[in-house]
Amino acid sequence: MTAQELDKPRLLLVDDDETFCKVLKNALEKRNYEVLVANDVASGIALAEQTLPEYAVIDLRIGYESGLELVKKLISLDDNTQIVMLTGFASIATAVEAIKLGAIHYLTKPANADEIVNALNKNEGDASVSISENPLSIKRLEWEHLQKVLMRYDGNISAAARALNMHRRTLQRKLDKKPVRE
Repeated sequence: MTAQELDKPRLLLVDDDETFCKVLKNALEKRNYEVLVANDVASGIALAEQTLPEYAVIDLRIGYESGLELVKKLISLDDNTQIVMLTGFASIATAVEAIKLGAIHYLTKPANADEIVNALNKNEGDASVSISENPLSIKRLEWEHLQKVLMRYDGNISAAARALNMHRRTLQRKLDKKPVRE
């Protein structure tokens, strides 16, 4: 390993979209990161245990697994790891859980490499963020409620469906839909 490679901060990228990983890896390497890629939670944990990355970009939904488990594991390995949770399925419940577990930021897809790097290096909140004047739509409120109940049952769809008094397949279909953008 060259001296230049030793100076690069190590970043773990975990997402099940291999094309997205390839593109983001190239973009982050151009920004002077050493990027390690995994496409499932088990591989992400194995890489993290071997390399102890300084930074991580973790997808919320990795196949049928939750990236939140990976956030928890990364923080248990090294609580100084700067983690950004990235998702196409944003919800308030998952954002709160990601931050509680140790992520420093939560970005929705599509996010470009500059936005991700800015989030990785942002250590403080921003009090100047504007507050929306419009309430959430009924569809968005439903999505948020489903996510909150699902989190309460640790991602167990069957238990969440029972709590919601709904068929498991119905809940699965609702969860497979992308949330309504506000």
